[in-house]
Parts: sequence; C-alpha cells; structure tokens
Amino acid sequence: MLVLIGILIIIAGFVLRFNPLLVIMASALATGLAAGLDIAAIGAAFGKAFNDTRYVSIIWIVLPVIGLLEAYGLQQHARTLIGRMKGATLGRLLTGYLLLRQGMAAVGLTSVAGHAQTVRPLVAPMAEAAAEAANPALSGDQREEVKAHAAATDNIGLFFGEDIFLAIGSILLMKGVLEGYGYQIEPLHFSLWAIPTAIAAFLIHGLRLRRLDRRMAARTEAAA
Repeated sequence: MLVLIGILIIIAGFVLRFNPLLVIMASALATGLAAGLDIAAIGAAFGKAFNDTRYVSIIWIVLPVIGLLEAYGLQQHARTLIGRMKGATLGRLLTGYLLLRQGMAAVGLTSVAGHAQTVRPLVAPMAEAAAEAANPALSGDQREEVKAHAAATDNIGLFFGEDIFLAIGSILLMKGVLEGYGYQIEPLHFSLWAIPTAIAAFLIHGLRLRRLDRRMAARTEAAA
C-alpha cells in the first residue's frame, strides 16, 4: 500500500497549489522509494524509459528550464508583453494559441507545447493579462476561469490536431483494431478524415472563446 503514497502526494500538491512539476517529480521519487528502490535505481528506471521510448526526455529538459525561466520572471514578462499589445483580447489570444497548438500537433510536434511547457509559464499569465486589460478588477473566480480556458484550449488543440499526423499512436491503434476485424484501412485515410473534425473543433472552441470575451465584458459592465 505504501507505493500508493505517490497518488496522495499528487493530490496534496495540487490542493495546496504547489508547483505541478515539483509535485510530479516528488511523487515519482516517493513511489520508487516506497517500492524499495534506491535513488540510483529510480534514476536507472528513468534512463531505461528514455532509451526505450524517448518520451521521458521532456521531463529532464522542461523541469530545469521552466524553473530557471520562472525564477527570472518569465510570467511577469509575458504579462507585461500582452498588456502592451492593443486589441489582444482574451478570446483572440487563446484562439491564436489554439490554431498554433493544432498546427504543431498535426505535424507531430505534440511535445513542443503543453501544460508544463507553455500553458502555466506563458499562456495562462498572458491570458490573465489580456483579461485584466479589459477588467482590472478581476475576481478570483474569473481568474480561475481564465486559467481553465487556457488549459482547455491546449487540450483541445492537441487532441483534435494530433490525429492528422500519420504516425501518431491513436491512428496506429485504430488501424490495428480494424485490421483485427478484417478491415484494411491505410493510415492516410484516418489522417484525412481527422481534418474535418479538427476544423469543426477549432470553430466550436473559437466560438466558445468569443463568448468568453463577451461574458467577461458583460461582467465588467455590470461591475461598473
């Protein structure tokens, strides 16, 4: 049961709003130690995963880089930058990020952006600054709503953009499942049929972001 301590650390860390990257790393270390592994064995496990799949490399790169950037005021600079841009509303900013996220995911660059890499240190602070430009007296609930939409925009852009890329795992999984039922479908067909879905997702979420702009403006007028 001690190996489940990692889950408790994640829950406690997010409830207390500690740095998510540090919480996840602490959870991984605690789980490994609880399972009887020493530090060297835990490091070796990360190294083996790196050699086998290459997916873990982003942890070693993102954690120190984001930490250093935040220590030197990355979020403050991002807020200042967006505050100086005229016409950069909350909805327009997030719509632009949605387009960028979908485009990168469509060509296989799924790890270039993400919650740890871009949303927390850049997109969310810039979105807050754009919302503050329209309403300097943002409430706590409004700030949380802005952060939630920033995170949701990343999720939607990635989810509906990555299926356009031929070599993504979801396409290969669908191909394998259908082959098991006797249907021979090329990955290109999955990719092409994912394009209308991605366009629809962009339009629908873009409309939601536009409504968010209007809702924020209405609250500002009501408060005035």
